[in-house]
Amino acid sequence: MTHRLIACALLSASAFLLSSCGSDSDMPIMAGDTQAAASEGEALYQKAKRADDADDTGKAIKLYGQTATRFPFAPSAPQARFREAELLEQRGEIVKSFKAYDQFLERFQGSGLYTTALNRQAAMAQAAADGDVKSSMMGIKTKLSLDKTVEMLGKVRNNAPKSTTAAKAQFTIGQLYENKKKSKEAIAAYRQLVRDQPASAQAPEALFRVGVILTAEADRGNQNQANLDLARESFNDYIIQYPGHSRNAEALRHIDNLGSRDLQRSYNIAEFYQKTGRTESAKVYYRDIMIRAKSGTYYDKARARLKELGE
Repeated sequence: MTHRLIACALLSASAFLLSSCGSDSDMPIMAGDTQAAASEGEALYQKAKRADDADDTGKAIKLYGQTATRFPFAPSAPQARFREAELLEQRGEIVKSFKAYDQFLERFQGSGLYTTALNRQAAMAQAAADGDVKSSMMGIKTKLSLDKTVEMLGKVRNNAPKSTTAAKAQFTIGQLYENKKKSKEAIAAYRQLVRDQPASAQAPEALFRVGVILTAEADRGNQNQANLDLARESFNDYIIQYPGHSRNAEALRHIDNLGSRDLQRSYNIAEFYQKTGRTESAKVYYRDIMIRAKSGTYYDKARARLKELGE
């Protein structure tokens, strides 16, 4: 008797779980039912196509989506998902369209439409980054949030890793963060590009920009000396990794400027120690300046100060 009660309870629980999963129209057909699914899926696809041909776009989008979701093994499932994304794009529903293209790329990698879908997705993400997303119905430009745009670009990068499309997407992520003065995020994005695709066309510029951002951070007084050291390291890495690149001369000028700023900082510290009577500490800095500068304005100033202090 107890066993029968337990069995009944289990059956009831199973029935409850099945009923709570949503309607049958939301559930994909299992791979084992492919023959039945193919027939039913093709019928639904044809229904979607008739709505599409009749310019009933809303209905077509819904039915195309149902075809690809419920019958992913049906022959027309790839076309259904692609057409759903295409129609959503035409209606200016960019986020939904991008998601549909992403579902297509994830599920139908062997489709002949794969490259087209990848290119469309990349173009949409770039348009979002440029703030040039338009609704085809209203013709009005819209601007997606930074987080949403970065998310889209990240999907493009991940859908085609090591490709030129991925490199461009990753560089654009860095640009977006840089433009919003999110220095930490921009540096991380640029460094990821250099790490993942060092031979890409965008990698040299990305590494150069790391140095520029760190220099700007130092100018704003954000951990001044540490950022100056990191900026110099980035410019040196850039010159070593990409000799002959178009901004090599500019990088060398930055390095020279950073060196001058280092000397100026040391000289200011030495002056402070001298004025406050801590002459031995001042001498340490003046000597260090002469060793590092070897010649020039700061070398001459430090030597003169040391003479004043009896050296």
